Amino acid sequence: MKTRNIRVPLRDGELGAYLAIPDRAPAGAVIAIMEIWGVNDTMRRHAHEFAEAGFLCLVPDLFWRQEPGVELYDSNPENVKKAFDLYYDFDYDLGVRDMEDVSAYLQQSADCNGKVGAVGYCLGGKLCYLMCCRTDIDCAVAYYGTYIEHHIREAPNLHRPFVLHMAMKDRWVQAEVNDLIERRLSPNPLVTIHQYPDADHAFARYGGKPYRKADADRALALTVDFFRRNLR
Repeated sequence: MKTRNIRVPLRDGELGAYLAIPDRAPAGAVIAIMEIWGVNDTMRRHAHEFAEAGFLCLVPDLFWRQEPGVELYDSNPENVKKAFDLYYDFDYDLGVRDMEDVSAYLQQSADCNGKVGAVGYCLGGKLCYLMCCRTDIDCAVAYYGTYIEHHIREAPNLHRPFVLHMAMKDRWVQAEVNDLIERRLSPNPLVTIHQYPDADHAFARYGGKPYRKADADRALALTVDFFRRNLR
């Protein structure tokens, strides 16, 4: 595996990104979309996991318009305040457009086989849902996506294979919201929902308080299998 920091051209600028390249390329590509903490150690770890599984993995800096290069951690109270300020100012429509440009960039890479999927965590999970509704991404996976319900009216437009890892004790997603999302999405044959009965939000954030190794390992195995089926 090789890693490097790169710049990705967009239709109205460019963003920074962390790239992990598998030992064997070309390969299917995965856009790993961050939580609210920026491109930090957690996201680099996710990139390494997918590269080790055989995928080209790119972690884009979603907050490039607001504060390029921000790197935050939930263990720092001041970082937490800043992360939520950035989160609530974030423009989802521009974010989806940026991820569409990142996907096009990866498709043209010599290390990519032409197939591009996405995996997102929290904020990134919602973007993955919207990408499956609005773009031609080959497939996407959402870990504990927040505020998907605010765009549930777009569910009829979901036209790409989509997996949702749903934490059933998510402090940011009420039980009623999980029920709504399952009720509205599960009839779509392109949607698969995996439930984690005892998991809280961010159960796959290695080193975080809600981290649950068994659930994180299960979700990663299911995600890798999904990508292997859809990104060959």
